This record gives sequence, structure tokens and C-alpha cells, in this order.
Amino acid sequence: MTEPLEGRRCVVTGGGSGIGRAIAIELVKAGATVALTGRRLEPLQETVTLCHGKGAAHVCDVSDAGQVDDTFEMMTDQFGGIDVLVNNAGVGGPNACSGDGEDRWDAIIRTNLDGVFFCSRAALAHMPDGGRVINISSVLGQFGVPGYTAYCASKHGVIGFTKALALEVAPRGITVNAICPGWVDTDMARAGMEDMAKNMGVSFEEARKIAMNGVPLGRILQPAEIGRLVVYLASDDASGMTAQAVSLCGGQVMNG
Repeated sequence: MTEPLEGRRCVVTGGGSGIGRAIAIELVKAGATVALTGRRLEPLQETVTLCHGKGAAHVCDVSDAGQVDDTFEMMTDQFGGIDVLVNNAGVGGPNACSGDGEDRWDAIIRTNLDGVFFCSRAALAHMPDGGRVINISSVLGQFGVPGYTAYCASKHGVIGFTKALALEVAPRGITVNAICPGWVDTDMARAGMEDMAKNMGVSFEEARKIAMNGVPLGRILQPAEIGRLVVYLASDDASGMTAQAVSLCGGQVMNG
């Protein structure tokens, strides 16, 4: 039986851990070959090992347009083209706006939003008609959280970017969609719960319970669940789906 992504050449940014690593593993399971980018080589190499060697690791900071262009040229030389781009790389955490604290606006926007633009632009230059761009946004791209102005703005921006780019490349049969995960069992989510616990003056366990109370299904998602949705969006079965922001969040967000 032919795998749904047999022969597809996929790029996953931020592929060294968490959701990015799970996406890469699920893509390989579906028959794809993956090229991974990230800021540190060792975690990327660990992901390649978990993908049974069906991929390659490339150190690249997506916030640096020159690095992105050079890296995507290298990946194209290696694989002959790019069929699927998954813009997953991102940074989280709070930033100060109305109060005291560290101003991380530039760092967060540069990675989470500018990076999506840089990588999409570079990939589209090497993507055949009928390709796929899949952007990882967040439920925080659909509502706000106090103290997270940069993160929320960047993830809202990813959804707007998705809708506009989908129209731009529709004549080429390329689809562009966004996934909006809720709480996912990753180091970034744990850091968010730790920050919540600190701000509320409660234990980590209590903060996690409070977070799960906001999820109708009452559980944290596993990274592989996001990966399997990526596989669907990259497959022929999703060829008629574009310009959508799909929430995978246990009911945390209700669109409509």
C-alpha cells in the first residue's frame, strides 16, 4: 500500500524538539523525506535519528533572511525541490508592554512572524505547483492573554498571513493553511504553566489543573496529534482545503 506522502520532500522549521520533532516523525511515517531546520545541530540530529535517517539537519535561524535563503538553496540542491513547507519554528513567553519586565517584542515577532514570511518566500521559489504550506499558529492567534502581547500578535499575524498567501498562490494550486494548537505536552507548554503558577502564586500541579479546566476535553494534547493533522493537510485528501485556520485544542476555541 502506497503511503499518502510517498516521495514528498518536506521542510520542517524548528524540527529539533516538541511539535516540530513530532511533525517530522509523522511525515516520515507517511512516506515523506524531511529536511529540518533549527538553531542547534544536536537536537536536529536526534530528530533525524528518530526519523530513521530519512532526512537531513540544517542549522538555520529563521529570523535571519540571508540564512534562510542560503539554507533553502542548499536543501533544494540536496532534494531537488520542496513539496511541503511546515513553518513551525517559534518562541514563546511573556513580554512587557503596560508594566515592568523584559521587552521581548522584536525577538518574538522576528521569529514567529518574520520567520514564516522568510521561509515561505524561500520555499515558494523552489515549490512545484500543487505544493503545500502549513503554518503553525496557536489558539493565542484567536484570543488574547494578558502579558503575552508579542506572542498573541505574532500568532494572529500568522493566520492573516496564511489567508493572504493562500489567495496569492492559489493559481498555482498551492494550498496554505494554519494549525492552531491549544495546550500541547511540550517544554514550551510546561514553561507557560510554570509562568502561570508563578503569577498566580500556586503550585505547578495546580496551574496545570487550572489550564486543563479551560479545555472542554480536559486533557493536554500530544505532539503527535499535531503531526498527524499536518500529514492530512499535506496529503492529496486536503487538496481542496486552503486559507483555513484549524484549531486542534480540545475545544478551547469554538470557531463559527
